Amino acid sequence: MGLNEVPRPVERTIRVDIGELVLDGFERLDPERVSAAFEAELSRLVRERGVPLAADGGQALDALSGLPPLPSTTSPGQLGEALARAVHAGLSGRGESR
Repeated sequence: MGLNEVPRPVERTIRVDIGELVLDGFERLDPERVSAAFEAELSRLVRERGVPLAADGGQALDALSGLPPLPSTTSPGQLGEALARAVHAGLSGRGESR
């Protein structure tokens, strides 16, 4: 490394595996659009804010509960984003892990 080179930050890989999302009471929404919005928003949140529960290394959670309520909406994009924010809140320690 030369005198004028700035060291690059170490990139960490964070992997979030979600086996299944079950949304009761949202039968009229396109599940693929909800899923796409969810993935995009959760990726953004993890990239920008990280996952505090994983700060000390890998951590596995079987389930999250006590998450913020989801808004009643007819927009699959808004629902996916709200769901991602709720899951990220749980991964950030705001909620109960099981």
